[in-house]
Amino acid sequence: MDTKLEHQLQKLREQNGSKTPHQHQHAAMLLAVEETIKEQQATVDPSSYFAALLTLMEQQSGPGSKALSGTIIYLLSVILPFVSHSILRAKFTTMMAVLSQSLDLESADVALLRSVIACLEAVLLAQDASSWRQPIAQGTFRSLLQLSTDSKPKIRKRAQEAVSSLLSRPPPPTVVHPAAGIASRFVLDMLGNAKSDTQAAMYTLQLIKQTEMLWPADDFGELCASLMQLPRLNTPYVSTLSFQALETVFSSASEALNEEQFRDLLVSVIDLKPNVNDSAVSEAWLNIAQKGYIAYASISAEACFQSLPDLIDLILPDIELGKQSTRDAATRCVWALLRECIPTSKLGSEGVQAIIGTLAGGLSYRYRESWALVFLLIAALFQRLGKFAHPSMDAIVKEVANMRMEPEFQFKDEADAVLGAAIRAVGPQVFLEVLPLNLAGVQHSDDVGRAWLLPLMKSHIRNAPLGYFVSTMLPLADKLSSQSQQFVSQGREIEAKVYTALNQQVWALLSGFCNVPADIIESFTPAFAERLANDMLEVPMTRAAICNGLQTLLTAVHALAHTEAADGPITQQQALAAEQHLARFAPDYLAQLFNVFALSPGAARGYLMGTITAFLAVITADEVNATFVKVCTMLDQALKTHKPPTAAELTERYLEAHPPPTAHTMTDLAIVMAPYLDAERAQMLVRAAFVLAGQSEDAMLQKKGYKALSRLAEQPAESPARQLIESAMSEQLIPMLVDSAESVAVGSRRDRLVLMALLSRNLTDGQLHFIPAMLSEAIVGTKEPNERARNAAFETLLVMGQRMSQGGTINMAAATGDADAEMAAEQPATLEEFFKMSAAGLAAQTPHMISATIAAISRILFEFHEQLEEQFIVELMGTILMFVVHNNREVAKASLGFVKVIAVVLPKEVLLPHLPEIVPSICKWSHEYKNRMRLRCRHILDRLARRLGLDAVAEATPEEHAKLI
Repeated sequence: MDTKLEHQLQKLREQNGSKTPHQHQHAAMLLAVEETIKEQQATVDPSSYFAALLTLMEQQSGPGSKALSGTIIYLLSVILPFVSHSILRAKFTTMMAVLSQSLDLESADVALLRSVIACLEAVLLAQDASSWRQPIAQGTFRSLLQLSTDSKPKIRKRAQEAVSSLLSRPPPPTVVHPAAGIASRFVLDMLGNAKSDTQAAMYTLQLIKQTEMLWPADDFGELCASLMQLPRLNTPYVSTLSFQALETVFSSASEALNEEQFRDLLVSVIDLKPNVNDSAVSEAWLNIAQKGYIAYASISAEACFQSLPDLIDLILPDIELGKQSTRDAATRCVWALLRECIPTSKLGSEGVQAIIGTLAGGLSYRYRESWALVFLLIAALFQRLGKFAHPSMDAIVKEVANMRMEPEFQFKDEADAVLGAAIRAVGPQVFLEVLPLNLAGVQHSDDVGRAWLLPLMKSHIRNAPLGYFVSTMLPLADKLSSQSQQFVSQGREIEAKVYTALNQQVWALLSGFCNVPADIIESFTPAFAERLANDMLEVPMTRAAICNGLQTLLTAVHALAHTEAADGPITQQQALAAEQHLARFAPDYLAQLFNVFALSPGAARGYLMGTITAFLAVITADEVNATFVKVCTMLDQALKTHKPPTAAELTERYLEAHPPPTAHTMTDLAIVMAPYLDAERAQMLVRAAFVLAGQSEDAMLQKKGYKALSRLAEQPAESPARQLIESAMSEQLIPMLVDSAESVAVGSRRDRLVLMALLSRNLTDGQLHFIPAMLSEAIVGTKEPNERARNAAFETLLVMGQRMSQGGTINMAAATGDADAEMAAEQPATLEEFFKMSAAGLAAQTPHMISATIAAISRILFEFHEQLEEQFIVELMGTILMFVVHNNREVAKASLGFVKVIAVVLPKEVLLPHLPEIVPSICKWSHEYKNRMRLRCRHILDRLARRLGLDAVAEATPEEHAKLI
């Protein structure tokens, strides 16, 4: 049976003890019906409930039957949405006859009528198009329409929901609902009497507002005309509802009206523009204008655009004069019109010039309170026009920049958004022609410096020509650097620092210019490449900017070259050619980057490593492998003379100022090449990693050894590195991990756990002994101080559990190294066996190990509880519940975590018998404030009460702890 229905029925059953009469009656009737179904040995499904309830309903007659009928109809309203449509079609006439007896508006109560409406909705939804032609279906629908304008709000709301649901879901294959004509005539009649019966007209407008349907084409024009007449009644609420109803109707207007009719309708709407001070009506009018013009643009884009300048000119004063809600609505309207109603073919037309002039007027002082909204619209127009914004919007750019430079200007962020949109639209070259930086020597008093544009440009330069940076921005950076050096020689330190900062800001623009420029081959010349390489080595201040630019360029080009994106800034063929062009410079750059990497402190290596990775992705595999051999040779030499760092060399201050040892550096470089190695070089890395993993005196080297193995193990299955790891599992990797368990440094544990998780995913049957051999280490890892190490430990446990659930046989002799016959017996690989292995830690002597075991079991039980037998879970639960009353807080805290898990995931029938054991154990710690034990206990009791019922938990609670409940 449907889970949603079962949930609703369960809620009804739980009301059997309710003191509210109608709730108790509903529950009692449901239980009686279910008992009848069981006695008849029928299948418990919605059809059985429906048949039993319908039979009961037909039998009702005489005094007292009204109350029972109401209960039966309520239960039918719950069941009917889940009954098969074929059954409802077959019982259509019977249902209508039964339900029509309860449609007595004079004597029926509200609750009964709402249930009847719900039943009618469910039955009518199940009918096909032929059934809707029958008078009984049409008559029932008319009754619902009448109820949708009833004076009682609950009945009216439910009837409107039913009508809306029916009309928006026409029976297939029809597109317009068969009852749409009935609805439209009813609506027209009600709106036609709006003067004499305003209340009914308001209710009808509410119905139209929430009904999304295709109105009949024959009545559509008349419906729109009627809606257009209502604002003339000068009743604010009716005017607002009429515009909101029109907004809904417009969703189907483009299909029901031709272009001329649609234009006339829009003109009528625009002529009804309300007073700006009437915020509710104005907002409704703005919404309908927005939707209407967007729909008109889909019918005739050019005809819509012709009237767009006048419309924006009409709306813009609302941003100045209206209330805040009206200003926001007007801004949304104009923003949508700019985005959707300007055709691409008209971007440079006179109409756009008129729109620009209108928005430029919004920068006048009288709009000062709304400048933030005007800036938003100007930014949207820049985004829509793109390169066509120049030169038409140059004056706006200058005006916004001048306003931005005023000391007391309040909307600097909004102005920056406009200028940023202008940079994206016209590009940095055109933008700087309009607003020069004026940094390299001011010749005239009116040449204002605009250094504040540099950080703004950094965030908005996209797909700009790289050649402009080479020809213009790079010479500017050189001039600024030269000026800074001149100030230094003159002893003017403050000015020198200012120009140094400007030089760095110009270099920071390189990343934006490298974001997929179209002129990579033409502009990234050998001379430019050499300049970048030299500055990267010799000028530390620009190193980060150069590396970020190169990384951006390489990553973007590589992605485009290996994907078939149709709308990219350059084609895939152009990207491939650019990638090949950049690959020619890669060997020289890598050599330079390796040198810089070796000389840099550890904290400053992040961007260098990212750039190295980007270059490795574009060069050939042979070049990577040749480079790797050189790195491995240097690593071997470094290891021969390597000495573990002293305590002084591990301090934060020392590490920030000095590069790491050569062995560390070479290991990092070898690891980053791991994904690109062939089998022979991967074997070299494995041998080196084994050596590094044995460096117990140098925790950092040991950590890097495990990281290298993890990097090889995470490669795709078809890669040589992954195949090498799999071939070395049984003979090398597993024995190494088992033997080195006692010599693992604290800093290496996370990477070792990550490696264990990766290896556990693909264990063969002959390698399953790896799980029991390493399980205790994973369990202890759940208590690591480092959060990432704890997460790695839990992930390892889950991976081990998933592998055990796949089956196989465990050679326990290989796991324990004990040849004893009992210990050497083979064990089946199952989840139950995995839990038993984990539970062995409960017999440990230390609270630390016991609590770690309980935490591990809690996590894997949460993950795999659905795959375990109920009896096994009960036995496991009984074992761990004994530890809840343990005197050690660490153990008790972990045990409370286990109780919280079982309270959430276990079935109610499993938990209920154990409540007398669970609740008193929890209550023992309810007065303990240390480690937030009291809060944990209250939270668990709250969970139990929500799932099992407050009465059951209260009954199991000791009397002295009754206040908790």
